[in-house]
Amino acid sequence: MVDDSLSIKAKEALRHIRNSLMHFGKIPSVRELMNVMDYKSPRSAVLLLEELESKGFLQKRSDGGYRLIKDLESSNIARTVSVPLVGTVSCGSPILAEQNIEGHIPVSVTIARPGSKYFLLKAHGDSMEMAGINDGDLMLIKQNNIAENGQKVVALIDDVATVKEFQRKGNYITLLPKSNNPIHQPIILTEEFQIQGVVIAVIPKIYYGKLSCY
Repeated sequence: MVDDSLSIKAKEALRHIRNSLMHFGKIPSVRELMNVMDYKSPRSAVLLLEELESKGFLQKRSDGGYRLIKDLESSNIARTVSVPLVGTVSCGSPILAEQNIEGHIPVSVTIARPGSKYFLLKAHGDSMEMAGINDGDLMLIKQNNIAENGQKVVALIDDVATVKEFQRKGNYITLLPKSNNPIHQPIILTEEFQIQGVVIAVIPKIYYGKLSCY
């Protein structure tokens, strides 16, 4: 059943917020929300944000912005779990640190199975295009600190998140790009690096990301 505790305008604003988050990776500003809602004053948009916060749909961030923490329920049969959407990763901080999370997105339990932990990352660049990850794609990542040969992983190297194909041989690990672009070269490592997770699904081209895949 659709949540009846929100006003009609607040439900509309929540849909705009969700769409902005999914397409642009961020919550709209007060002025952006004012414009898309066709208001004449930013105060009207502020009141909607405050309503959504008071009803538990938004949470105030330490920098004064907002984070989406739940979405409208629907009467659809499909079941979902809430998965954090990660924006630009701050150097030195865990990938799921609060300041890195732009919001939470409902994802079907058929791909994000309850019992495991997941996060969403937005890809940028062409280093994995031959593996089916293109610029603008959204990647669903299952949190794991180990991987098997051939899996696509998110790894932290010099505090930068990178997505590559994982290959281990003896004491050495190679992170392989999958691209026709010769600028992308394999990265050869020992075991002294961090795997953040394994890519289990790619949602193509309709999302626009900040996190580089290079």
